[in-house]
Amino acid sequence: MSTAHDPMHDPHADSPSAAHDITDAEHWHRLALSAEADLHERFGHRLMGIPGTWIGALRALPDQPLPKAGARPWSEWHYWWQAHYLDAIIDAAFSALQAGDRSKARANWKRAKQLLRGVLIRNFACFPNYFYDDMAWLLLAATRLNELSLQLSARPALLSTLAMRALGRQMVLGQDDKLGGGLYWSRKRDFKNTPSNGPAALYFARINDVQSSKHLLDWMRHNLHDERTGLYLDGIRLTASGPQLEHAIYTYNQGTVLGALLASGSAEHLAQARSLIESINVQLSNDDHGTGLRLDTGGDGDLFTGILCRYLALAALDPRLPAASQRTAARLICLTAAHLADRTETQLSAAIQRWTILQAAQRVCRTGAQRD
Repeated sequence: MSTAHDPMHDPHADSPSAAHDITDAEHWHRLALSAEADLHERFGHRLMGIPGTWIGALRALPDQPLPKAGARPWSEWHYWWQAHYLDAIIDAAFSALQAGDRSKARANWKRAKQLLRGVLIRNFACFPNYFYDDMAWLLLAATRLNELSLQLSARPALLSTLAMRALGRQMVLGQDDKLGGGLYWSRKRDFKNTPSNGPAALYFARINDVQSSKHLLDWMRHNLHDERTGLYLDGIRLTASGPQLEHAIYTYNQGTVLGALLASGSAEHLAQARSLIESINVQLSNDDHGTGLRLDTGGDGDLFTGILCRYLALAALDPRLPAASQRTAARLICLTAAHLADRTETQLSAAIQRWTILQAAQRVCRTGAQRD
């Protein structure tokens, strides 16, 4: 349950996860830099050795490089993990810009462009794929990469512009009027869910397509919002016997909806964001153990809580929200970061999640210290 009197108060100050001050921005900064270096060194590499490319291996690379003769150019592939790797690199670039370190920001900008190029080549020289949620994730990252390019060079990035054009079109083509609207999960077009509609709504809000964003947010609110928990359910399947609701609740779905509500910014959506933060605090946190948010495990699940923390960080820094909501969001991030601080991950998704959460903790604590 939530700590109503002071959301930043840690009631488990003697637990291992609270061995340090969870509001210490410098502590999180050091850990985030370490996680960044670890991720690039143990997972990152040129795609098939091609100069100007970067890609994340799904599992930590061996200490000694594999012989070139044994390399497999088209190994197992998780497109959307690479999209979140890209988003994490862009997080680091914007953080460096905020700190006045343009050199580091430019280094991350270069790596981000290399990763997007690697994704394009690995995806057989095109950006679209079979899943609309995958495409929405990469679209969000490409949009942010373009914003970064404009800040650093006063010019858009060519590849991110091409990605935005190709993937933005898919966000429109993936919708129809069945079930009252909404975006499908895949080209099979038999499932409409929060994993696709949440990031798509956020994308439309970020490009100021208010009507499209509102349509998707309202569709999710009407069809997938669970009044009992205050959270968003997974989706609705179109079956021969009629619509079938999938009741699973995932952490990351709450994150993208929260991000879209904040980006929309209407009074109605800000009120919904406020309510959603409290529901996340009540339903998805581990307050009894003082370890922050629930962590899903294995494969895709190792990204889920990191995604939620990225958007909770936006809420923690949003002055349009009540101070109590901001503190709740910040506390959940920092306690989760403390729980993950000493881990060494062997899978790409988990390593990305750890870096994402540590960066989120760094941002909210640094900004909080500046305000004080």
